[in-house]
Amino acid sequence: MTFQPHLNLLFLLLATIATATATTDTCAAYPISSGGESCGNLKPERRETYGVGGRIMDISHRISPYLPSFNTDKGLGEFVWLVESQKNGSICNVSEFKLPIHTGTHVDSPAHFYYDYLVAGFDADTLDLDVLNGPALLVDVPRDSNITEEVMKTLHIPKGVRRVLFRTLNTDRRLMFKKEFDSSYVGFTEDGAQWLIDNTDIKLVGIDYLSAAAFDHLAPAHLVFLKGREILLVEGLKLDDVLPGMYNVHCLPLRLLGAEGSPIRCILMK
Repeated sequence: MTFQPHLNLLFLLLATIATATATTDTCAAYPISSGGESCGNLKPERRETYGVGGRIMDISHRISPYLPSFNTDKGLGEFVWLVESQKNGSICNVSEFKLPIHTGTHVDSPAHFYYDYLVAGFDADTLDLDVLNGPALLVDVPRDSNITEEVMKTLHIPKGVRRVLFRTLNTDRRLMFKKEFDSSYVGFTEDGAQWLIDNTDIKLVGIDYLSAAAFDHLAPAHLVFLKGREILLVEGLKLDDVLPGMYNVHCLPLRLLGAEGSPIRCILMK
């Protein structure tokens, strides 16, 4: 009588248990929005720059429960849930998430402030990627003012520049790193937005807080920017430690049918 088949089966069973144990014990914690726990000795590197010499700079804010959300002191809150887990016997880990469209670094479509445009279909799926990708100028805005007509004149943005990222006092105050919404953020006034349209070739306006429009000019400035359906507003950019000057910007929104905007991943390349 031989026990070899039984021994082979036993070895196979033990190997399966060992693999399952390594998966469910060593790597039990699936990294959710808190940043995740390490899996044994493994720990991911969360980077802001990539490539040789930091050639690629990530200027998108990491989505976490502590991101500020418009007009609330509670922040974004929990947004991702693990609905299937290897810890509970599933063959893989599967999450679901739910986000407001204008979370963190995001882009507004013209439909954000024009209902007729929303009905007509000017949604996130129609945004012009040619505008969202290409040479861009990063400028520092004077720190004692919103972006008014007078401030725009002092920036001396050359004709022909189509994409401008405006770094303001918002970056210095690290407002995007505070979960409490701050209505004193710097943004465009109505006359500043109108001057930009009338006197520059800018089609992409990027800014470093949740709205391109100052709080007291929220609707008027947005209406000016979005009326012509040519200017795209990229809001909530992370512009820390980036020198002013020319870069290539690459921003990609999700193709959200029927949505008046989208979370967006933006990078700068030297």
